[in-house]
Amino acid sequence: MKQGELWYANLNPVVGSEQAGMRPLLIISGNLLNTYLNVVICCPLTTKIKNYKGNVILNPNNENNLAETSEVLTFHIRSVSKDRFVKKIGKVSRDELRLVKKCLDEILTY
Repeated sequence: MKQGELWYANLNPVVGSEQAGMRPLLIISGNLLNTYLNVVICCPLTTKIKNYKGNVILNPNNENNLAETSEVLTFHIRSVSKDRFVKKIGKVSRDELRLVKKCLDEILTY
């Protein structure tokens, strides 16, 4: 599991308005953490595009292998056990990952 990869994961059970179900996650934690810990830090994706300010929209391509246009829900950032991960889908580009990090920086700064 590496930073920038997209994986399907089972997020059930959840509480409240957390993102639920089997869905793609974008791994945003660094590779050192990903190698040595049993959790990775991720942002879930949704195909219900709301265009929340700063969220990155990913269009399907041969690199990410997404079936539909998806929005990275940066405000739903969470640590997820590696046991929840089911299958690697693909990865995002460096530019897309940079935009996700920029959005996270804005969320955490302001």
